[in-house]
Amino acid sequence: MGSDAQTLFQSALKEFQSGNFQDAEKLLEQFLTFIPNNLDGMHLLAIVLASQGRHQEAISSYKKVLNLKPSDISVLSNLSSSLHAIGLFQEALSKIESALKINPKYFAGLYNAANLLCDLKRYQEAIIYYKKVLQIKPDYIDALNNCGKAFHDLGLYEEAISYYCKALNIENSFIPCLINIGISLNQLKRYQEAITYFDSALALKSDLVEAWFSKGDSLNALKRYEDASANYDQGLSLRPSSAMGWFKNGNALYALKRYEEAIAHYDEALKLKSDFPEAWANKGLSLIDLRRYEEAIAQYIRALDLKPEYAEAWSNKGVALNELMRFEEAITHYEKALELNSDYAEAWANKGVALNELKLHSDAISHYEKSINLKSDINWVYGDYFTTKMKICDWSDFSNELHKLVNKVLLNEKVINPFSLLSLIDRPTLHKQASEIYIQEKYPTNFVLGALPKRPKGGKIRVGYFSADFHNHATGYLMAELFELHNKSQFELIGFSFGPLVNDDMRQRLEKSFDQFIDVGNKSDIEIAQFCRDLDIDIAVDLKGFTKNARTGIFSYRVAPIQVNYLGYPGTLGADYIDYIIADKTLIPFGSESFYSEKVIYLPNSYQVNDRSRTISDKQFTRQELGLPENGFVFSCFNNNFKILPDTYSCWMRILRAVEGSVLWLFEDNIWAAENLKKEALKYGIQDSRLIFSKKLPLADHLARHLCADLFLDTFPYNAHTTASDALWAGLPVLTLMGQSFASRVVGSLLNAIRLPELITNTQEEYETLAIELAASPQKLEDIKLRLANNRLTTPLFDTPLFTKNLEMAFVKMYDRYQADLGPQHMVI
Repeated sequence: MGSDAQTLFQSALKEFQSGNFQDAEKLLEQFLTFIPNNLDGMHLLAIVLASQGRHQEAISSYKKVLNLKPSDISVLSNLSSSLHAIGLFQEALSKIESALKINPKYFAGLYNAANLLCDLKRYQEAIIYYKKVLQIKPDYIDALNNCGKAFHDLGLYEEAISYYCKALNIENSFIPCLINIGISLNQLKRYQEAITYFDSALALKSDLVEAWFSKGDSLNALKRYEDASANYDQGLSLRPSSAMGWFKNGNALYALKRYEEAIAHYDEALKLKSDFPEAWANKGLSLIDLRRYEEAIAQYIRALDLKPEYAEAWSNKGVALNELMRFEEAITHYEKALELNSDYAEAWANKGVALNELKLHSDAISHYEKSINLKSDINWVYGDYFTTKMKICDWSDFSNELHKLVNKVLLNEKVINPFSLLSLIDRPTLHKQASEIYIQEKYPTNFVLGALPKRPKGGKIRVGYFSADFHNHATGYLMAELFELHNKSQFELIGFSFGPLVNDDMRQRLEKSFDQFIDVGNKSDIEIAQFCRDLDIDIAVDLKGFTKNARTGIFSYRVAPIQVNYLGYPGTLGADYIDYIIADKTLIPFGSESFYSEKVIYLPNSYQVNDRSRTISDKQFTRQELGLPENGFVFSCFNNNFKILPDTYSCWMRILRAVEGSVLWLFEDNIWAAENLKKEALKYGIQDSRLIFSKKLPLADHLARHLCADLFLDTFPYNAHTTASDALWAGLPVLTLMGQSFASRVVGSLLNAIRLPELITNTQEEYETLAIELAASPQKLEDIKLRLANNRLTTPLFDTPLFTKNLEMAFVKMYDRYQADLGPQHMVI
């Protein structure tokens, strides 16, 4: 090499070492014009090109060197690095393997081979190479870290942590290991420990995106969603281009029920990555919770276009269709999900819900069973399974299944809708616990709208009544006259309807009785809450509780300074944002207030309002046309079939056996219930011909047919409610067994208010004995019927004007306490 060439080479080397790659390249090109095949120059030029990211050109140069010197380990290694850089992992590995054949202890080659094997997801082989590296240099923390990552990727998290810990023993501030150990701990569900490692990393360097995001994952898993979102926010402030970061933050916001914000985050993720099916699908979930079902379906269509095998999206699209009452379509979607994943427990359960809505209860039960067998802890499914069995009076293994359900509630498991539990057991403490579990999971207090400003005392007290049942429904039948009789000079009434859009006679009557009647069915809970705040509602009365089509979530945002649980749900809601429950001293005896999260308003007579204008048809039914015997005592019960429990039914069968020629006249909700009840009767030696089943009739005709019965037998622990007042209004005595819970004391409340306390019993033996006695004592029963007829319009039960005044007095007392800055308290009216 001449002196001029030598000078050029040395100058090029100096520029390269200084990072001046372009200048180095020009000097090397000049050098190679003097000595075209100089291996050192060709090799250095390739390195310079690689340093500029021009790997394809570098690869060509490395290969030229290897043609002249095929066994040069450093050239093989550098060529491998460039191949690695452009993603040609297998070819890069082959070059390193060639180098290692020449020198099996080539340290850089061993390390690079391990890294390449990781890129090829051949983690077990990679670990073998990392171990060889660490035999040569045990304190090589990069190798320890990468070996830990290989174990992590194999799912061997404990082994991964052991290697990370070795690295940290060498350098306790080695940030990659601090982050990686936290990530492995997350996989082991040791989230709190993981957080300590992420915090250590962030204390050393606050702009670690991976640490912020991974800590967010830990907090999310711990259900600390507010904190999780804050950490995702930190990560996104550093890396706003992270679609996954926006997505995960959206998930945390969804868990916080901040659905609009969640949607905004999913949209940001989709701007960055439009082919992100999970983001489309989770946006759909948020839209479902906002009741924007058609929009939700559109998101699922996008998700499924991208990922047709996405079973969860098929199932959740089915949920949206179910909410639109397109049940058959929903079922086809659940079936598609199950084609893709036959072990998808949630899809089996969701299909069960749709089958239930179609009243295919038997099929629904089999689907719930399949779901439970696959995954026993899906929220609420066991309760749905059990209560569906009750709908068809399937009492197989009843005691064991009830015991199992009760234990789950006692363990605070999310097992059953509290409404369903009311009909299964007479334990108010358990009812309250079930309500608290349900509220905390589904409708916890939500402060997103902020505190409700204090409302100054104005003119009229503005009362909002909220229901899905402002039409031909039991609630309408009971309350219509109350709305008409309210003192409109003192109260302004607003009806908020979120039920079906019907125009029946009751709907028309109810609409006229309110100062304003507003359909809010197409609005989300938060939209309704904000709307009510804007209207300055003083007292919000929830007429649904946890019953079908309830919108309990509305009240979680605090729509009014005073929120009241009334009529629809016979028990506590377990919510700290419901201030009062309307009751009476029979329903909630003094000393039982602790079973209710609300403060109790004790009305002076019965809590139940009634409409005196309920018309009884002039139609004269004969027993024959109703399928009843001309002679013989007729016991009746028009309660829903799910209220009939084995103990009650066995009592009824003993009554029938004791009263010769008697029959039991029941409401037939479904054919399976009728068949099962007939089978059960045969076990007691009662011919199934002594069970008479009738379908629904229009209310006026239904009331008229009561005259063909002799005595109404109430159910326990869930009493008759509207069906009891129907019977009493029609002149049919009701025999009840009163327990400890609200639902088991409703008929006792009605009977006390109509001054027939002798029909209230306190034990099953008393109930059974009295039923038989009344059937055997025609005169005694006739005397009771006569008193019932005389008391109907002279006692408080059907005195709607009196009830209205008492309820208004309660509203005024609530309102005055609020205006005096006093909290809710128990009150006797």
